[in-house]
Amino acid sequence: MTSPRRIVLFGECMIELRGQVFGTMQQGFGGDTLNTAIYLARLCRGQDLQVCYATALGIDVFSEHMIAAWRQEGIDTALVRFLDSHMPGLYAIQVDATGERHFFYWRETSTARGYFDARSTPLEEAIGEIAMFYLSGISLAILPPDGRERLLSAMARVRANGGQVAFDNNFRSRLWPNPDQARALYDRAYALSDLLLITLDDEMALRGKTSAEAALSDVLALPIPEVVVKRGAQPTLVRIAGNDPIAVPVEPVSQIVDTTAAGDSFAGGYLAMRLTGVEPALAARVANRTAAAVIQHPGAIIPSEAMPSRNALLAPTPSVPV
Repeated sequence: MTSPRRIVLFGECMIELRGQVFGTMQQGFGGDTLNTAIYLARLCRGQDLQVCYATALGIDVFSEHMIAAWRQEGIDTALVRFLDSHMPGLYAIQVDATGERHFFYWRETSTARGYFDARSTPLEEAIGEIAMFYLSGISLAILPPDGRERLLSAMARVRANGGQVAFDNNFRSRLWPNPDQARALYDRAYALSDLLLITLDDEMALRGKTSAEAALSDVLALPIPEVVVKRGAQPTLVRIAGNDPIAVPVEPVSQIVDTTAAGDSFAGGYLAMRLTGVEPALAARVANRTAAAVIQHPGAIIPSEAMPSRNALLAPTPSVPV
């Protein structure tokens, strides 16, 4: 009997506070790659995949509850480091009447920043067992310089050992004091990737471009085997090397409640399909449907009972409530 393929995601998960300023606040947790890991795990139940999350947490009650919830979702936590020097980061979220969100962060001393503060880490020791390694621009941004270099090295080593690397551009300018440094690191990450998930607005912000057409042309010309471009309400584009891009319509939503984790759930849906043999255009349709379901609920992680089934998402006609 063969072992399941190991899919490892790296990043930061923070404590989430949602509600009224100086009023009632609901506690939760979230982080871009952690959100993706949860949606990926939900859509891969019963498949020959093991979803693992690599990060650092503290020795505190919040960290205990986080990791217990991840395990409940079926996520392997063997690559998590526990550091007693700090606690997870914190963010508060406010959502306006249109469902658009506004974040306020306290993450300067987050435990995730110290993941590579050791001679070796569980992630680096597991490189030879990784079938796919997923990370984002935020994963790079939160780390100190030495940590970034080791994360990039991990990407290279995964590929050298026969695994694949997927990278989501997820650019947040406030995390990068120097835009030139950000562009240089992104270029290195792109070159080490087999699959790119690109939000076009983020790419424009990263490159300082005002023309969406020029930014899109540059992205589609990247020498990467598989590129997926998200363009808001416009059709998603999927480009496999050597082929023309395929346009996949987004799913209409009558009422947007909260856009938090729209891109993260898209990534989870897309990866879940591609890792289980679904062709790219259908994988993008599933990803769009997953995101459409998620933005109709508050918070980064919607209740498992609100999650559309894999079969519903794969149906030839829209069957997910929108």
